[in-house]
Amino acid sequence: MNHHTLEASNGEAFPVAQHADDLADIERLRDRLNSILRGKADVVQFVLACLLARGHLLLEDRPGLGKTTLAKGLAESLGGYFARVQCTPDLLPSDITGFNIFNRKTHEFEFRRGPVFSDVLLADEINRATPRTQSALLEAMAERQVTLDTVRYPLSDEFFVIATQNPHEQHGTYPLPEAQLDRFAMKLSIGYPERGDELAMLSDAAGPSRRSTPSAAPLFQPGQLHRMQEAVANVSVAGSVRDYLVRLAQATRHHTEISLGLSPRGLLTWQRAAQAWAFLDDRNFVTPDDVQEVARPVLVVRLGIDRDDPQPVIEEILSRIEVPTGG
Repeated sequence: MNHHTLEASNGEAFPVAQHADDLADIERLRDRLNSILRGKADVVQFVLACLLARGHLLLEDRPGLGKTTLAKGLAESLGGYFARVQCTPDLLPSDITGFNIFNRKTHEFEFRRGPVFSDVLLADEINRATPRTQSALLEAMAERQVTLDTVRYPLSDEFFVIATQNPHEQHGTYPLPEAQLDRFAMKLSIGYPERGDELAMLSDAAGPSRRSTPSAAPLFQPGQLHRMQEAVANVSVAGSVRDYLVRLAQATRHHTEISLGLSPRGLLTWQRAAQAWAFLDDRNFVTPDDVQEVARPVLVVRLGIDRDDPQPVIEEILSRIEVPTGG
């Protein structure tokens, strides 16, 4: 990545004491997730950016690489309620959103909440659910609400979905349509750990049983994450950076190897992810570097790139579009 710095155009400093406390808690969260997912500091940083950007995350990787452990550790650290859905072809939409049941005593229908009424939801192997069931997540992810029989039920302000899929097993799966993919802010792969990290993992596993280990204390206060997400939304984006984002988006729509260019919704997601990246770097303004750093996980989930490895196409676009040098 090229390194360019822009001064904030009209950004106001965050409340100093509160912002310092928030960054300290983010650092503690980063350290805890790095201890859970050894040797994957880059993945953890993207997970934090996705969380602060109020996005949702798609993890595409082989089984057993720590996706579920990461989701549980994140929910535990945030002090939120964690729910998991194992997606299968017989899973129904009501198994995700909830359903009405008739109470014979009150002679009224009662709403039984589904797993989307959580703070962190893990949708394991989402591509094994039918399209009808996959679509049940659309409203919940986009609007943070569930509508049943014309009644709307709000979800948590901090509702965060981590969905997984195995790219190497396609038998009995239903590929996610573009409308579903566009609900995810980022797509990441964890990958295998390095030798030293696996040795440390084996050493830890040889100790006391994990079942006897007490849950870790939450690192965040109630409402703290939502406050930080609002602060991220207020990170300043200079006009030259917005113009840079638009030119990059237009380049994706005219590239010969891209069948589906970036949508306006995807462009907004890209900007918010760049704001979150700046926030994590203790800045209240976005630079072109921030835009470039989050480009791959944001674009790879929503561009129709006609090759197995989309990275060269994304890098080619980033290198071709002129980078602003003044704010």
